[in-house]
Amino acid sequence: MIRKKKMFDRPRKPFESIRIKEENRLAREYGLKNKKEIWRALAKINYFRKRAMALTRSPQEEQEVFLNKLRNIGLRTNSISDVLGLEVEDVLKRRLPSIVAKQKLANTVKHARQMVVHRKIKIRDRVMNSPSYLVPIADEDHITLKKKAHVASKPKIEEPKVEEPKIEAEVSVQ
Repeated sequence: MIRKKKMFDRPRKPFESIRIKEENRLAREYGLKNKKEIWRALAKINYFRKRAMALTRSPQEEQEVFLNKLRNIGLRTNSISDVLGLEVEDVLKRRLPSIVAKQKLANTVKHARQMVVHRKIKIRDRVMNSPSYLVPIADEDHITLKKKAHVASKPKIEEPKVEEPKIEAEVSVQ
């Protein structure tokens, strides 16, 4: 089995107060479990930026393929410079709990996250339980709540009443 490498990098300065306050605000606003989720989103942004920088010298067709992929995810990018200007919040807005809360299927983002983790959200008849799922624009209108499957209650079979034999005591009158 191949071990999957870390999908994020820790900050170089662990006790930088400005960064910590910003991460706390993001965690509160987007209902994140921990800071690792912010770092993963940042790693994804850095990947997009590196890919965009590598594509600057490539033909326009290859650039358009990359930009179309980002547009399908829901990131507003019309050029390579837009990709370089992406921020962490752009990715966090496209996560499943954020979209569910925006569509008013849940009261808050934390409530939406709990619904996702508890498998109450469906996208195109497919149950999603990953809060980090980036929702494509095409699937945004197909997010629904999972309905409970009502199990038909079995009709109770009444046992036939068995009458106990009446024992009549013979009363002899003498």
